[in-house]
Amino acid sequence: MRIPFFVTIPHSGEKIPLEASWLNGLPETVVMCDVDRFVDKIYETPLNTLQIPSLKTEWHRYVVDLNRLPEDVDSQSVEKSLNPPGSFTTGLHWVQTTTHIPLMKKPITQSLHNQLVKKYFLPFHQKVEEKISSFKKNGAKEIFHLDVHSMPSLGTSAHRDPGELRAEIVVSDFNGKSSGTWFKDLVVNAYTRAGFNVAYNWPYIGGRLTQQYGQPHLGQHTLQVELRRNLYMDEESKKAKDNLIAKISGQIHYALKHIVDTLEQM
Repeated sequence: MRIPFFVTIPHSGEKIPLEASWLNGLPETVVMCDVDRFVDKIYETPLNTLQIPSLKTEWHRYVVDLNRLPEDVDSQSVEKSLNPPGSFTTGLHWVQTTTHIPLMKKPITQSLHNQLVKKYFLPFHQKVEEKISSFKKNGAKEIFHLDVHSMPSLGTSAHRDPGELRAEIVVSDFNGKSSGTWFKDLVVNAYTRAGFNVAYNWPYIGGRLTQQYGQPHLGQHTLQVELRRNLYMDEESKKAKDNLIAKISGQIHYALKHIVDTLEQM
């Protein structure tokens, strides 16, 4: 890749490690409720064709959510946590789904929490940091990062927009803090040109990845990009609309190519 641009896909993993016994036996529709299912598949061909570096995980976000921090836990998710119950029900270890279906019957131990952080959280973030460092070692003054996700078509009671139909794409920059305005405008324009209707910072402003790695004063520009799920999957059965996966992937390719072509001209 000729330009310092990369993509992360932190929520498409579906593999549940043996340590997460509390998720055993739950129906697929519950376990997959908040997974960014098929996002890795949709982005795979565009990323490979355009030779854009990317990082993704195989591990399930309910076990360790890579878009949170290790301290994003409460006394319902981790024993002896000082955070009150209910403060991080969808934190590092999910206590319940966004539709309020319980996932954990009791908090895990501090020891297991530490083990999960070490085994599943830190390796992913170390790779992100290594990618940024490698760009800088090669002389990059500005680094560009998209953190890509999917979202329910309608906001739930756990969201800022309950019952509201979302835009097809939501671009977020932590209320203007995680990216230079010009890069945000480029990404919004790219997805718009690709045929999506695009919203900005609504209903999402970005997560911990956006907040942590988006440091414009250090030349690091990070944006979160959400894709509306009903464009390519049945949200009740969690099954792909195979005839639409290729279409959406083609639109994503168009958007990413526009971003790459523009950055190459800088």
